[in-house]
Amino acid sequence: MFKHILFPTDGTELSRKAQAAALGLAKSLGARVTAIHSIEPYTPQVTDLTFVYADPVPPEEYLAAARQASAAILARFLAEAKEAGVACDALDQVASAPWNAIVKAAEESHCDVIVMASHGRRGIAGVLLGSETQKVLTHSPVPVLVYR
Repeated sequence: MFKHILFPTDGTELSRKAQAAALGLAKSLGARVTAIHSIEPYTPQVTDLTFVYADPVPPEEYLAAARQASAAILARFLAEAKEAGVACDALDQVASAPWNAIVKAAEESHCDVIVMASHGRRGIAGVLLGSETQKVLTHSPVPVLVYR
């Protein structure tokens, strides 16, 4: 059935629960897993016409810290996958639209399913905040298993 699972993670508690489900599925199917963590790109401070605000953190420092945080999230995944006996690898992507990075990674890594968490936002929160999961469901060329 599925031989290569893409698992997007943000390191939250819900994502960690979905991780257990993804690793369990992979183990039962003899599939490998690729985890992906999306890093928000550096955004310069807003300026107005009368004053330019200094950035509190230089772009290089921000990216180094973001990559370090991403590495910690992915290292935890890799350790748990190894403990579960699941073949895995991990990657991070700098992306302003995480859903796009996820869909692109699924295509480039030749994954045949995406397993991801959803916070299940509804109503006005869903409209205002949007949903990365919903965007992945809309644009993914492969099946998406949503964990809630």
